[in-house]
Amino acid sequence: MIKSLPKPLRRNFVPAPNYAQAFLGRATPLERGLLESLERELRLMTGVTVPREEWQWEQVPDHLKMTFRVIDEKNHTLREGKDLAALKTQLKEKVQQTLSAVADDGLEQQGLHIWSFGTLPERYEQKRGGYSVKAYPALVDEKESVAIRVFDTPEQQQHAMRHGLRRLLLLNIPSPIKYLHEKLPNKAKLGLYFNPYGKVLDLIDDCIACGVDKLVAQAGGVVWEEAAFQQLHEKVRADLNETVVDIAKQVEQILTTVFAINKRLKGRVDMALALALSDIKAQLSGLVYRGFVTDVGWQRLPDVLRYLQAIERRLEKLAQDVHRDRAQMLKVEQVQQAWQQWWHKVPEAQLDDDNVKNIRWMIEELRVSYFAQQLGTPYTISDKLVLQAMEQVVL
Repeated sequence: MIKSLPKPLRRNFVPAPNYAQAFLGRATPLERGLLESLERELRLMTGVTVPREEWQWEQVPDHLKMTFRVIDEKNHTLREGKDLAALKTQLKEKVQQTLSAVADDGLEQQGLHIWSFGTLPERYEQKRGGYSVKAYPALVDEKESVAIRVFDTPEQQQHAMRHGLRRLLLLNIPSPIKYLHEKLPNKAKLGLYFNPYGKVLDLIDDCIACGVDKLVAQAGGVVWEEAAFQQLHEKVRADLNETVVDIAKQVEQILTTVFAINKRLKGRVDMALALALSDIKAQLSGLVYRGFVTDVGWQRLPDVLRYLQAIERRLEKLAQDVHRDRAQMLKVEQVQQAWQQWWHKVPEAQLDDDNVKNIRWMIEELRVSYFAQQLGTPYTISDKLVLQAMEQVVL
């Protein structure tokens, strides 16, 4: 792999066999993927960062690469190849068929409107052809109803279950919309009605879904038994109206701030400010968009408002010192690019992990520290700390 690098990079690791030997003595087997370990250890040894795209994997002889073979219960080969992710994608439908067959005793259901299925097992296991097949059942949101489906990983199960449980609760609780109209101040109503992210009812549904998520989390998370669901249902029914009003007020503040920022971004643009304004627009689109309330979550709504206030502070100072702003922006861009490369390496099953999602928010905190330090950050932050956080996540 070291010999596959382009010459300008390779000369930092000469002689290659010595660096390879040193790497093997330093790396912890199986803690990280090969390329990630190599990049990390070479950087620690030399201070040189190898960009992921510079590795020439195709130059490594085939006999040094792992061959993956997928077989059925009769030992027949279904697929084989060097790319495990591609094999998983090719066989995804077949895996789902197998899981559905494993759950052929009526576990999978659809068109459900109430919790009428007793206890939902968190794991379902059955022997098939000498193999133990594990399936992970969960409720699935089908908008007008819910279904029970089985998944092949606990991560997929948890993701589906959060959405499915939320839908089943909403199907059995009166809508808070009327209460929202009665209790929201007129200013807040206007803020919601003049949102640029789709229909106002969609935005209100977003606030309601966020409210349910908050109450479920405060009650201890998803439930798997009928009695626990009934308790959760009573709590959500009792507290949802006030919770949604509180969330809607926060959302109105966010939308009002976005509106003020967008006003400042319109009109003729001084070319010296163009790069900064383009960066701000890109940041805005990643913070506030259709469905952002539930995506961001109730805990982070105050943070989003602070990030927007940091943009306002940045705009106030921008014309005074364009060069300083640009230098800070370039630092953020470098971290952002490293994060995007890292994000594409994260397995789908880990995308929902808090320690993975938190790094995206660390970059927002980094922006606050650069452009609006007076607003403060909840923890010490630097570009180095963001990069270290990425290195510490085991993929």
